[in-house]
Amino acid sequence: MSASQTVSWGGYKFTSYEPGQTDWNDVPGVYIFAGTNSDGRWWQAKYIGQTLSFKDRLGPQINNHERWSDAVRHGATHIHARVVQNEKERRTLEYVLIDSFNPPLNAT
Repeated sequence: MSASQTVSWGGYKFTSYEPGQTDWNDVPGVYIFAGTNSDGRWWQAKYIGQTLSFKDRLGPQINNHERWSDAVRHGATHIHARVVQNEKERRTLEYVLIDSFNPPLNAT
């Protein structure tokens, strides 16, 4: 994965990637479809998810992800990713971030 910058979400460090310009590794983790606010100063989460494999979930088929097109319509331009090996930790982090940042595409 080629990184562009590190971003903090709730004190957790994520790496920011441009979709389509990243070779995703076959590792598990949490990801955030994000875009900046209107003045470009702050990131806003559009969708938060977790996966067993960034390569399988976010690889060349990113357009097949059920939320990517909606996220782009909501202003997503980047994917922020954090490797989290442990399944329980991934699910907990996903839940905590959704609860903290209330992304529009995670609304139930």
